[in-house]
Amino acid sequence: MLLSVIIVNYNVKYFLEQCLCSVRKAIGQMSVATGANNVEVWVVDNNSKDGSIEYLQLLFPFVQFIKNPVNQGFSKANNQALQKARGKYILFLNPDTILPEDAFTSCLAFMETTPDAGALGVQMIDGTGQYLKESKRGFPSMWVSFCKMSGLTRWFPSSKLFARYYMGHLSNQEVNKVDILSGAYMMVRKSLLDETGGFDEQFFMYGEDIDLSYRLQQAGSYNYYFPDCTIIHFKGESTRKDNKYVKQFYKAMVQFVQKHFHGEMAWLYTGLLEAVIYLRAAVTFVSREHKELSIKYQGTPTFYLAGDEKSANEVRSVLSSFPEYSITEDNEKAREWIFCEGSTFLFRQIIEQMKTCPPWLKTFIHANGTYTIVGSHSKDQRGYAIVMG
Repeated sequence: MLLSVIIVNYNVKYFLEQCLCSVRKAIGQMSVATGANNVEVWVVDNNSKDGSIEYLQLLFPFVQFIKNPVNQGFSKANNQALQKARGKYILFLNPDTILPEDAFTSCLAFMETTPDAGALGVQMIDGTGQYLKESKRGFPSMWVSFCKMSGLTRWFPSSKLFARYYMGHLSNQEVNKVDILSGAYMMVRKSLLDETGGFDEQFFMYGEDIDLSYRLQQAGSYNYYFPDCTIIHFKGESTRKDNKYVKQFYKAMVQFVQKHFHGEMAWLYTGLLEAVIYLRAAVTFVSREHKELSIKYQGTPTFYLAGDEKSANEVRSVLSSFPEYSITEDNEKAREWIFCEGSTFLFRQIIEQMKTCPPWLKTFIHANGTYTIVGSHSKDQRGYAIVMG
């Protein structure tokens, strides 16, 4: 087995459905390239209440499901599947992602030809097509964290001194060695994970990818940012930046500091983080209230259907029966576009098209053969799912 894909799910069945459609296409391209079916897929469900497993099992018989009776957290759930995985490489993948068809072939080719690569991350864009800065990150030393929390990183986004948190001095379009990879798409050599162990289970959610990236480096390997592959990560669906998120994120950072820093520096760093928890929570509460009011749909959405004609016709025939939706043939009149995947318009083309979309355009994705359409237009809110059947 060459690759084991591990996905942890919690109440995002429609987004996971679209994700698994793209995974299936990537497996198909791998099978053509290697002449064998050498990819396995694990989905660990953390006691979802939306009927995820019952909904997805019949649609994706190639997936092996693990159902937890309680929410075990991100780290422990990933480790459950890691213990069963047989692949030479492990891909930790978020459920709210969309992959291009060549994701596995391109990333594995890089890993196979780069002996010092222990792990790989890719270029990520959000549901509006904007580049996600967490695609590559620096080690969160006290100085690096201070620059981010004080706003210096935002004010000097390309500075090697002030913007190391997102490694802003490195090109987004070039392969580079980086410190920290995102757990949304992290491909790791299984032999290295056997040495370092998987995710540290004291991190329930957030911080676990920082910790694992650091331990992989300590083991003598390098983490690579690989922008030749771009994926969509619907940030708003799996990560809502409300007060609870702020507290959980900075609590995870405190855990990381207490684990890897020692002496007076650890005490000072921990105090700084704990102070920021309360400050950021207050700011997030105010800004989140404003953002929730400002992005709601006004009136009846008018969709423009782009992409594969057969897939678009299927969407048109169903949405036409919904009185709250209308469809236009004039793309300039629509502020909502649905990209319809199919044989003539691939996930890779959708991703490339989304990179060029204006920021005001609300984009959705529909995978051929499904009865759902998904989109996420804010990193601070849950995404949208339109169910057609």
